[in-house]
Amino acid sequence: MRNPLEANAPRRRGFIGTGVLGLSAGTLALLAGAPARAAGTDPAKDSGILNVALGLEHEAIAAYQIGAESGLLQKNVLDIALLFQSHHKAHRDALMAAIRTLGGTPVQGRSIAQYAQAMQAARLKSQQDVLRLAGALELGAAKAYLGVIPAFSDPTLAGVAGRVAADETMHWTALAGALGQSLPANALSFGA
Repeated sequence: MRNPLEANAPRRRGFIGTGVLGLSAGTLALLAGAPARAAGTDPAKDSGILNVALGLEHEAIAAYQIGAESGLLQKNVLDIALLFQSHHKAHRDALMAAIRTLGGTPVQGRSIAQYAQAMQAARLKSQQDVLRLAGALELGAAKAYLGVIPAFSDPTLAGVAGRVAADETMHWTALAGALGQSLPANALSFGA
């Protein structure tokens, strides 16, 4: 099987052009600011959960930026890293819109320098190091999104979190393959 990080990267704009995460019309309405919400929802609670997710997206965007600027990535790997970063930017934008729709204030990201320090970016000495960092962040994000799905009071947002978790899992799978790591041997390994 061909390693997805060795293949030519599809154009980032092609993904974004298909619509934010390929969401349903109802979800897009919620994210765009439509006032209708499911009965029995708790907008403040959901906004708080989304802000935690938004923090993960800010971190991922910064990590891919750090990797892109490191000079350690081969062109084909850089293209994939930028593609994944564009996915995280689309996640960020959707989360920010949803938080505002729920009456919340989106959490702001930190500076690239602050993220670099927190991620110990000075230790990145090779393409493999960058891919390991990105893989660890993607795995953590996939598990985090899966873990919060039951906490949403609005089932539409739970669905969005599931779709983002699928993106994060896809990213992790591609990175694990590029690193020659084995895939999980057991079923139901994510989110456990």
